[in-house]
Amino acid sequence: MYFNAKPLLTGVLAASLLIACNDDQSHNAKPGGDTDSSAAAVETKTPNSDYKPAFEGQTRIKGVHTQTALDVKMLSDGLVNPWGITALPDGRFLITEKNGTLRIATTSGQLSTPITGLPKVNSEGQGGLLDVAIDPDFASNRTIYFTFSQDVPPGTLTAVGKGKLAADEKTVEGATVIYQALPAFPSKLHYGGRLVWDKEGNLFVSTGERSDTVSRPQAQHLNSALGKILRITKEGKPAPGNPKFSEAGARPEIWSYGHRNVQGLAIHPVTGDLWEDEFGPKGGDEVNRIEPGKNYGWPTITYGLEYSGKKVGEGITQKDGLEQPVYYWDPVVSPSGAIFYSGGLIPEWKNNLFIGALSGMHIVRLVIENNKVVGEERLLADQQQRFRDVAQGTDGALYAITDGEKGRLFRIGKK
Repeated sequence: MYFNAKPLLTGVLAASLLIACNDDQSHNAKPGGDTDSSAAAVETKTPNSDYKPAFEGQTRIKGVHTQTALDVKMLSDGLVNPWGITALPDGRFLITEKNGTLRIATTSGQLSTPITGLPKVNSEGQGGLLDVAIDPDFASNRTIYFTFSQDVPPGTLTAVGKGKLAADEKTVEGATVIYQALPAFPSKLHYGGRLVWDKEGNLFVSTGERSDTVSRPQAQHLNSALGKILRITKEGKPAPGNPKFSEAGARPEIWSYGHRNVQGLAIHPVTGDLWEDEFGPKGGDEVNRIEPGKNYGWPTITYGLEYSGKKVGEGITQKDGLEQPVYYWDPVVSPSGAIFYSGGLIPEWKNNLFIGALSGMHIVRLVIENNKVVGEERLLADQQQRFRDVAQGTDGALYAITDGEKGRLFRIGKK
């Protein structure tokens, strides 16, 4: 199915959309595009709070507009609750489905039969089979890595597994769990679960703080893997060069902490910096540039409110020793999978950050200069789809999957 792309690139939704925690339950052409300083922000809705940003441009930045004529195609609507997508070396895509199966999709939208052989997942709430990443040496070893919600007394946890994609592409052979984000907790929410490789061949893994007010403080506890970004080896061990913490019992796999529910991880193609996006509560979705050992504040500081409308904790947005988000949204967009564009097909997108928005029902494009957001665009807004993850194809096009029992696969390329 084909769409005229131009009308899809701007505009906001007419009705109020669901809050971020309702993730799985319902949140002159030149590089960077048109960045006219007089352009209005794309967000026009009233914020939930009266909190003020810490610096100019931290929220509601001016709108930008892609100048390249885009070709938008819906390739398939046959995916069942897809969650993660990654490109294979031959140009096809490996896609996770929340119920515990994988699918391979071609660039024309043909889907394989479900690939089995993974460990049992708990797919209740926001759980299930989550992200997938292929080994840097996949072409020779066919190894894949995946995250999922695993039943472990007294509840569930975010687990990382690995296995070999069989030659017939019908099963994953020798699937094993290499890491468990302890402690387990009886919640169906906030698993995090994104994966991305660093330049040394180690895995960054995101976790959530499991949403409950009882577990929430563990985002600040270094003896807990909840509410963290972790860095592990291919064997699931703490990676060499991780931060050293003075606190007794600190977990050596921790890279950063103070996170709520990180659903997007991306490596900047030029600087090599790790960036993330995470869900706020009622307001306060964040984009952060991650530095090792730093504390990103949740739940001590936030630009969001409790779902009741009350303040979170002391109701503060800044505190010494706690990092400020590079950018935040209020109301929320429910940011999910993310990628920096590094292709040559659409040059004005070079090094821009793209994020799938769930309750926002669009794809976020952020133009970033000197580690600051200088422009925001909303793509495919009138498709009214919950965009779960985005990936760059080997052809330089942007691909996206949408949430739901009839999950869609989109290709966004150049006319």
